[in-house]
Amino acid sequence: MAGKSAVIFDCDGVLFDSRQANINFYNHLLQKFGLPLIRKEQVPFIHMHTAAESVDYLFAGTPFTSEAQAYRQRMDYFPFIRDMEMEPGLVTLLKRLSSRFGLAVATNRSNTIADVLRTHGLSPFFDVVVSSSDVRNPKPHPESLFKILRFFGIGAGRACYVGDSSIDSQMARACGMPFISYKNRALDADHHVNTLDEIIPIVEG
Repeated sequence: MAGKSAVIFDCDGVLFDSRQANINFYNHLLQKFGLPLIRKEQVPFIHMHTAAESVDYLFAGTPFTSEAQAYRQRMDYFPFIRDMEMEPGLVTLLKRLSSRFGLAVATNRSNTIADVLRTHGLSPFFDVVVSSSDVRNPKPHPESLFKILRFFGIGAGRACYVGDSSIDSQMARACGMPFISYKNRALDADHHVNTLDEIIPIVEG
């Protein structure tokens, strides 16, 4: 993948193991309105989609959807940031890549991503962060990737996207950008890696 000038990351499932944090967050919402906790089969959806989409999904068929959306927007997410676990080797990877590549985040998180990166000391590594709040069309639509490419002034062939879900793969393919699948061998990808350090020879090679 020689010639790449930007590496773009998903947040949840790539920078962080945030599955439990997401479960805790949405369980809090459900409990607030007296509803049952998240079922196992619902977890993949909330892991991949925006907060607005996830609330619509979890509260479908209840009279509380609008109230839950309003409550979600004003509640403090900070307690759940502490439940997020940084992926092993992340800081080492970002330090190395930042000397040679532009770095970015494209995520379906909304207004929480800035606090997440700042709390874990990662903000200085990224030149641009695009959340679902910054685009009209969240993932799997490629708008966020096109926005990042415009920021760097490069084409899709000079960047790559690192993600862990089917919507990440779909977004990269729709953009025409090489895709690196992290810890998910089932995805359509140009490369599959199980650890973050395996990304280095792919982008530097």
